[in-house]
Parts: sequence; structure tokens; C-alpha cells
Amino acid sequence: MSFDVKNPLIIQSDGTILLEADNPKFHEARELLSGFAHLEKCPEHIHTYSITPLSLWNAKTIGLSAETIISSLENYTKYPIPSNIIADIKEISGRFGKIELVKAENRLKLQTEDKFLLSQLAKNPLVCDFIEQENEEYFVKEKFRGVLKQKFIDLNYPINDIAGFTDGEDYDIKMLEIGRDKLPFILRNYQKSAVDSFIGNDNLRGGSGVVVLPCGAGKTIVGIKTMATIRKKTLILVTNITAAHQWKREILNRTNLQSHEIGEYSGEQKEIKPVTIATYQILTYRKDKEDDFLHFSIFNSQDWGLIIYDEVHLLPAPVFKFTAEIQARRRLGLTATLIREDNLQTDVFALIGSKKFDVPWKNLEKEGWIAAAKCVEIRVELDETSKLNYLSLQKREQVRIAYENKNKIPVVADLLKKHKGEKILILGQYIEQIDLYGEKFGAPVIKGNTKNVERDALYERFRNGDLNVLVLSRVGNMAVDLPDANVAIQVSGMFGSRQEEAQRLGRILRPKRNGSQAIFYSVVTRDSAELEFAMKRQIFLAEQGYPYEIVYE
Repeated sequence: MSFDVKNPLIIQSDGTILLEADNPKFHEARELLSGFAHLEKCPEHIHTYSITPLSLWNAKTIGLSAETIISSLENYTKYPIPSNIIADIKEISGRFGKIELVKAENRLKLQTEDKFLLSQLAKNPLVCDFIEQENEEYFVKEKFRGVLKQKFIDLNYPINDIAGFTDGEDYDIKMLEIGRDKLPFILRNYQKSAVDSFIGNDNLRGGSGVVVLPCGAGKTIVGIKTMATIRKKTLILVTNITAAHQWKREILNRTNLQSHEIGEYSGEQKEIKPVTIATYQILTYRKDKEDDFLHFSIFNSQDWGLIIYDEVHLLPAPVFKFTAEIQARRRLGLTATLIREDNLQTDVFALIGSKKFDVPWKNLEKEGWIAAAKCVEIRVELDETSKLNYLSLQKREQVRIAYENKNKIPVVADLLKKHKGEKILILGQYIEQIDLYGEKFGAPVIKGNTKNVERDALYERFRNGDLNVLVLSRVGNMAVDLPDANVAIQVSGMFGSRQEEAQRLGRILRPKRNGSQAIFYSVVTRDSAELEFAMKRQIFLAEQGYPYEIVYE
């Protein structure tokens, strides 16, 4: 095959892929790579990707074979692909599904065409306690179905679980053509594709997996349509009470269900209904760290036919543990990003399922389904008082001083003046800092100890136009439906968290009634530890096609 030095990719023998950002084929190559590679860093001119086992296994589950990946790379590479990379792609991709988990006479059975491979893996100390050997056949108890899948991923042989699901109890859930808000409702094409991908077909098994869509693109609608397609009793797990209320409003508006059929299971109420919405906080509550989790019984309180994990990238570790025990239930994960800062992406893959559907954010922007957005990083000097002892401090102290740099205040004041009359969110990490900004600019502050009634009231005032500026702590990172918010000003964040960057940009991506562009400002201290974290946070946005404009104050 001939290669073209005008192409944008350089594939190196150490497994890295370099993508030229200034190349005319940059955008199409970036979209291609997003299907099977992981973005590592993204300075101005050269972006660096890596192909990981997890990225290849996810690609395999959505129908991207090793041959398809190699052929795609050949179409965009400047130089021949190193032979070891071709071999690695074939080897790693081929490991997914070599071992299958099937149902055989009401038992779970491991099967493979490579009998010797399975016999050797079954002896491994990581998995041998979960496998029962009978002659030359290998069986697994139902309660070990999830943990075995986790362990086989650790062995680099992810199991293809085709053992099926418990039906769950039927329940009459139907989507309305005209919502209760009197507006017609038509499922968008990508939402329909997301649901279809989860449900599955003859070529791709469904029933468990993750749908990745940007904030504002209608992940909740995908969940509700899935409920109405499966028509079973459903448990929905959400991040907080605000999210629970939003899910309930959408379900009531879009389906035939009545309020008494939808339960809230949270710190405030303990209702179990045919459709129940529970918060992660209540599920992980226990009186002492040595005690049992008091509310995990909800997973078995009904014959659920579907469990929906909202914001699955934030799923708490204890919920993973119980999810491992309910692998016979259909499981749908919804998220804007599969990035987890705790590196538990493999547990999402093993226990919730593979990535079933993803779409580049910029594609939805072009189609008008999410707002066009501009990202601007404003770099400011450290204030004179803090400079005096900054370098003598430990890094964590340096980071906090940089985040709370008082020179950010006049910059935010200028931005508020520039965008006067627009819908503005000021986003921060530290309570003292956001309280200061609320006081300086006369804006309400929403933080962890803000009562839910007060939060809901402030969000409603923002939505109906009584408020134009809100100051939010990390509680505002997710599940806040503020469709007219079009300016976000980030003054501090959770260190280098890419998932937080995605969530915060998502606060302003809902399409605007006036068609205006959304602007995401990040105010960062120059020559400080904060700048290192800011560069890491930008990686996610670059992967989605949002370059930062850098401005110096």
C-alpha cells in the first residue's frame, strides 16, 4: 500500500499516535481516532493518542474489528504502520470474546474454542475460587457473574457475557407524542440510534452498556425511551435530589405515567414504586465505615427489568460492588464522558457494559442540537501578597493559593460587565472562594449545605429570568437543567479533573432560544501549579474539538 506524507498521522513503534492539528484532514482523523484510541495530550500543533486495551475492546463491542482499525489507520498515516503495532492491535482486540459466558441448562457456563486457554486461565489464582470445574467444563455461580468479569479483565481476557437477562416485571410505560406541556415530541435520530444500540440486534447484543452524549443532548430522553421500549419496572440511580426531581419531571411530561407511580428514594423520602429514582448518596450511606450499607436492599426490592445509572462516570465504588451481584438485570449507563479520575473505567466496562453509543460533540453542534461554544482561558499573575511565600510552600498549598488568587476577582468583574444581561454561572471549588464571589457581585451561592428547597427555588428563578448570575460550588457540576445559561466562568476546579471540565462546559451547551454562542471562561494563575492542572483539564475539550483561546491579563 502507498502512503502519503500529506496525511495527518504518524504511528510510532512505542504505541503512540501523533496527529497534526494544522493538517487539512485533522478533523476527520480526530473523529476516526475517537472510536478506538485515547487522547493523552494536546498542545497547539501535535496531539498524542494511544491505543489501549480498553479502547480496543470497546471498539470491538460496537463492531470495529482489528482489520477495520488497521485499514483506517493506513488511510491517514504518513508512513507505514510499524509491524509490532499491527500485531498488538490484532492480539489485544482478539482477546475480547475468546471466552464467553453462556446459559446452559439454567447454569452459567464458560465456553471457548480454545480449550487449552480456558483450562489455564481457570487455574489462575485471581479466578479459580469463582469457577467450578466438572470434567472439562467450567461453571460459574450467579453471584460471581460480575466479579468474574472484573477478574478476567485483569487477566486481559475480557469475557463476552451472552448469558442473557432476567425479564423483570412488566409495566405499561409509553412515550407520549404530545407531552403534558402540550408540545409535540419527536425523538432525534441520534437518540433513536442510542436506544437501538442499547437494545441490540442480531449482530450486536444489547441489554447492558453505556451511552455517551454531551450535556444538553438528551441523555434523560434516551433513558426514558429505553424504559418505554423495554416496558418493565425500572430503577434509576442519580447523583443528587436535583437530578431526581428533573428525571421525575421529564418522565411525567414524556410518558403516560402518573406521579403516584414514580417513587423517590433519597435522604428526604423512601418510596419504592414501579419506577423508582434513588440517589447515589442514600445508597452509599452507612452509620459507620465498618457497618453495612443500609439501603442496598433497594436493588432486590422489586423485580426490576432495567436499572439506569445516570452520570455513570461518577458511580461510587460501593455501588460497583453491588452491581457485580445483579448482572442478570439489564443495565444502562448514561454519561457525557467515560473518563474516571479513579481509573475504574474497566469496572464500568465489566459491570455496566461496553460503550454502546457515542457521538462527537461537534457533530451535534453542527446539527444545532447543542449550542456552539467557545473556550477561553484567561491567565493572570499571582497577587503580590501571595507571591512572597508561594515558592516555599508544598504543592497542595500552592495549588489552593493559585486557585484563590485575588487577581481573578477584577477579571471576573470585567466579564460580568462584558456579558451584562446574559445568563452567567460562576463555578468554583472552595467554599470560602465562592462565598467571596457571591458577596462581591451580589449573586446567590449554591453549595453543599444549601437546602434542596432553596436550590430548586434559585434554579427556577434563574430559568424564568429573575436571576442572571449564579455562583455554584461542585454541586452545580451536573444534573442542573439551566437551558438559557450561556456564559460559564470557572475560577477553580477539582485539580486536573477532565470529567469536571466536561460537566461544567455541559452546563451551557443546551441550545439557546436566540441561537447565541456559549462561552466557557477559565481564569487561571500564570506560572503556578494550577496551570499544570488546567492543561490536563483541556485534554477532554480538545478531544471533543474545542480548542482553547489563551488570553493574558
